[in-house]
Amino acid sequence: MSLILGLLGGMGPAATLVFLEKLQAFTPAKAEQDHIRVIADINPGVPDLSAPGSGAGPVLAEMAGALRGAGADVLAIACNAAHAHADLIQRASGLPLIDMIETASDAACATGVRRVGVLGARGALRLYREYLAAQAMGMVSLPSDRQAVFMEALGRIKAGDLSSPVQAQMAELAADLAAEGAEAVIAGCTEIPLVLRPEEVRIEFIDPVEHLARRCVDVCLGMEAVPQLLGS
Repeated sequence: MSLILGLLGGMGPAATLVFLEKLQAFTPAKAEQDHIRVIADINPGVPDLSAPGSGAGPVLAEMAGALRGAGADVLAIACNAAHAHADLIQRASGLPLIDMIETASDAACATGVRRVGVLGARGALRLYREYLAAQAMGMVSLPSDRQAVFMEALGRIKAGDLSSPVQAQMAELAADLAAEGAEAVIAGCTEIPLVLRPEEVRIEFIDPVEHLARRCVDVCLGMEAVPQLLGS
């Protein structure tokens, strides 16, 4: 019997649905009963994760605790920036977390590159810088003026704008990272792959949503060990 996955989502809703689609697609199921049971809290009411002191941590912790109460065995978060509260989420729920930042950083390391560009909000950038440094990789980020352009484009995507101009803008921002010496690009916000495809990036493109979905399948089906619970 597979483990039950508890999913903290809604940040934003469209990216969470993409994660669920990938989770199903990557599951080696021969019948519908072979798929992984998922208990999801798709909560777009989580306070803005890009705003310091927004109070998102306690909300996420409460969601995680409720997922455990509903029967979840292990957690995943379909949002990069929310991993800033990973410790609190695990302490509150008593459940191990399949870490998206760790998973994407491992995927970058596996490519053999040494300089990784990350498109993401400030909180996600901070997390990726730490994880990449722990694997002897440097992180390339956008200069402040281009970061402001990225955040404006991200806001448009979150509002449902997946138009060609937004797609072109995100491709240009990825190209900026390559021009600064990045050998690979991590989509450090789950909305980015909604408008940016790998073939539009001339260097290695790493989609954390895809890698997280694959790892959740492996963990829940017993093909990979359950991550160690914080403090255990």
